[in-house]
Amino acid sequence: MANIKIDDVFSMSSFDPSKFTESFRDFAEKGAQQSREAYAKMKAAGEDAGKTLEATVQTAQAGTVEIGLKAIDALRTNAENSLSHMEALLGVKSIAELVELQTAFLRKQAELTVEQAKSMQETSKQVAEKLAKPSKEAAEKVMASFKAA
Repeated sequence: MANIKIDDVFSMSSFDPSKFTESFRDFAEKGAQQSREAYAKMKAAGEDAGKTLEATVQTAQAGTVEIGLKAIDALRTNAENSLSHMEALLGVKSIAELVELQTAFLRKQAELTVEQAKSMQETSKQVAEKLAKPSKEAAEKVMASFKAA
């Protein structure tokens, strides 16, 4: 059995406060640095999200205006065609002419309606793609940052 002196066991000479202070300082500095980095990442993500939202709102507004203008144009065209048809009906001299005018008008309106529907559908599709683009890009950026980390 080795002789252990009681003075050695209870001696405070093995505790160096300067080393404890240095370790604590290093720990605190690392924690502060990590907090700064996390804050910077969150701030950048928040700014990106704000920019994405702003772009989406602007695109939605422009798309709404574009679709509204298309609808107004379609209504104007249909109203003009209906008024022209009514004027033509006022000059009808026979039943055969009435049937011919009415048939031609209905055919023309059906074709025009299909054309207008296709136009509105295409415009709506383009607006939807424009609306989805900023969100899609933001999502891809986030996924890329997760893959990098």
